[in-house]
Amino acid sequence: MRPAVQNLFSALPARLQDELIDVLVRAGAVRLERIVSLGHATPPGEWLDQEHDEWVVLLRGSAALAFEGEAGRVEMRPGDHLIIPARRRHRVEWTDRAGATVWLALHY
Repeated sequence: MRPAVQNLFSALPARLQDELIDVLVRAGAVRLERIVSLGHATPPGEWLDQEHDEWVVLLRGSAALAFEGEAGRVEMRPGDHLIIPARRRHRVEWTDRAGATVWLALHY
């Protein structure tokens, strides 16, 4: 049986109350997610602190991340990617309000 082809940009919502996170692959300690953001950001004063390393790539839209203890923001555009080491406190400062920001996040 031939696998079904899916598209990362299909059925993108025009409005979202919360970010949309779809787990695409899960195998042991590895998880690949598609994240769709529409003007979302980490709430003020909160930090993300994960137990696993994360590789993230921005496929569509734009966003800015901040890392605790570092001045400034890391702005991301389509094609930009980075590794966030485990326990590295970070936050999403903003995502594009004009359209969907689509990420792939590989947790390992």
